[in-house]
Amino acid sequence: MNYIYIVECSDGTFYTGWTNNLEKRIAMHSNGLGAKYTKGRGPVKLMHYEEFEDKKDAMKREYEIKKLTRKAKITLISEVQKNK
Repeated sequence: MNYIYIVECSDGTFYTGWTNNLEKRIAMHSNGLGAKYTKGRGPVKLMHYEEFEDKKDAMKREYEIKKLTRKAKITLISEVQKNK
């Protein structure tokens, strides 16, 4: 399984990424090992994720989300949480 995810860093900023092991990747970000951007901004909180069978589809979606404004990301997160 492939995942895209949005985490909120301890400074309130968002980071969007792709992984095939969500739990491990979130732990890495929280421990300063996940990505250059999140290093020093942990711990992180998982705000949103989506599952994909195909890596290519996941990476395409990651790119789409990275282009969104902060406001649009907040709306995406809110809408998904509302529907849970």
